[in-house]
Amino acid sequence: MSITLSDAAIVTPNGVHHGWLTIEDGRITHIGHGEAPGNGLSLGGRTVVPGFVDIHVHGGGGAGYPSSSADQARQAFAFHQRHGTTTALASLVTAPLESLAASAATLAGLCAEGLLAGIHFEGPYISAARCGAHPPGLLRTPSATEFADLIKAANGHARMFTLAPELPGALDAIRECTASGVIAAIGHTDATYEEATAAIDAGATVATHLFNAMRPLNHRDPGPITAAMTDDRVTVELVNDGVHLHPRIIDLVLAAVPPTRVAFITDAMAAAGMPDGDFTLGSVQVEVRQGVARLAGTPTIAGSTLTMDTAFRNAIHTNSLTLPEAAQVTSLTPAHILGLSHEIGSITVGKKADLVILNPALEVTAVMKSGTWLTQP
Repeated sequence: MSITLSDAAIVTPNGVHHGWLTIEDGRITHIGHGEAPGNGLSLGGRTVVPGFVDIHVHGGGGAGYPSSSADQARQAFAFHQRHGTTTALASLVTAPLESLAASAATLAGLCAEGLLAGIHFEGPYISAARCGAHPPGLLRTPSATEFADLIKAANGHARMFTLAPELPGALDAIRECTASGVIAAIGHTDATYEEATAAIDAGATVATHLFNAMRPLNHRDPGPITAAMTDDRVTVELVNDGVHLHPRIIDLVLAAVPPTRVAFITDAMAAAGMPDGDFTLGSVQVEVRQGVARLAGTPTIAGSTLTMDTAFRNAIHTNSLTLPEAAQVTSLTPAHILGLSHEIGSITVGKKADLVILNPALEVTAVMKSGTWLTQP
């Protein structure tokens, strides 16, 4: 089956091309300037960007990945698909080991289907001093045996582990991650600069939601933030919802770290896309007021209600990124982290046709996955 999309502003890594593209058997086969040869589906000048890739998301649309429910996982991913996310990890939160294993087993089936790109374990091997919304009573010291059991439960679909490198045994766990083909991420940590650097040397390559739930940057105590920002081996996650980080902090990071090492994430939980109310994130109660999710009765942020299309718009309107730069941090960089940038993450001949169509206000009007419309233009 062949599809030609014409009269489009096509955002590629090299710039914005006003022209057309052709899709055959789910892949991009041609990108051209000007008028398309033959008949095609005219997009009326709308913008085409690569499908968004979210490597840190707990749920949305009233459903969450930590629930151990396949139906909830499908509901959550379908919600984010409507907002342009075509590839996502399913992020879990700290829970009893048996609950984590059960959730991982359920999600592994959806990964095997190709619905999800893998499983992200955020906890339980994190710092009590920086646990955020994670229940401190369920935190654990890294254990090689437990780690192996969780990876086994994920049935080959564990893609990322967030852990605090200062914990006893953490460096061995990071090395085990690397040996198992799992991304090791530094997060929810009170590590010093030296401890964070040791983790990077051991194989950690991601900083989980930089600045949040992390020892703060200080001019005599640079901490994990400086270690991550200044090391070319590390990609930093940023939640650009205007709540987790001040927009000028994001500008500061973008001025110091190239877009090839910055991944915008949602860190969304079940409340994304829902009216204000009371929700759960794993085993904890969350209150959402004016769109901000907080641990019930506290000022502690508990995930977000962000979607990737909003993250993309914020990149343009708040952080002054160009369209190709915004596509880099919402699609190509996270695809690279997952080892999938040869298949997805940019509008490039030969890659899968994962596309998002945006109107002049940069709102999603259609989504395509591997050449199939998920929502019609």
